[in-house]
Amino acid sequence: MDMKIQGSYMAKHNEVERKWYVIDASKYPLGRMASRIAIMLQGKHKANYTPHVDTGDFIIVINAEKVKLSGKKAEDKVIYHHSDYPGGLKEFPYKRLLVTHPERIIERAVWGMLPKTKLGRKMFRKLKVYRGSEHPHEAQKPEILEL
Repeated sequence: MDMKIQGSYMAKHNEVERKWYVIDASKYPLGRMASRIAIMLQGKHKANYTPHVDTGDFIIVINAEKVKLSGKKAEDKVIYHHSDYPGGLKEFPYKRLLVTHPERIIERAVWGMLPKTKLGRKMFRKLKVYRGSEHPHEAQKPEILEL
């Protein structure tokens, strides 16, 4: 008996076609936007998604300083960082981050939704977050993405 077993398609890293997308952060709440970005960075929206290959697209986020936070998150939410030394706990309230580094709020939300592996770090590098509506990636001809 000559039976052919047909398996699933597994994408190769050199066969992956990547697109560039622009998302305007002023239009969407942070969590919904971050989850959609994480899916796009991983490539889970594509038919050729392969778990061990980075099949995701590049994402450009503009207007990071206008990101929408629901409820009282802007006043109450705090990011903590510890240096592993005694007394090394640092607190970064969202209220202050929105003024000084709004990009970090979006980056941290997306990072929390990606795998914590070498592949996850590679996916995260395809995220470009900018304050304001200008970005230096016009040469890549990014498409506007509506969530």
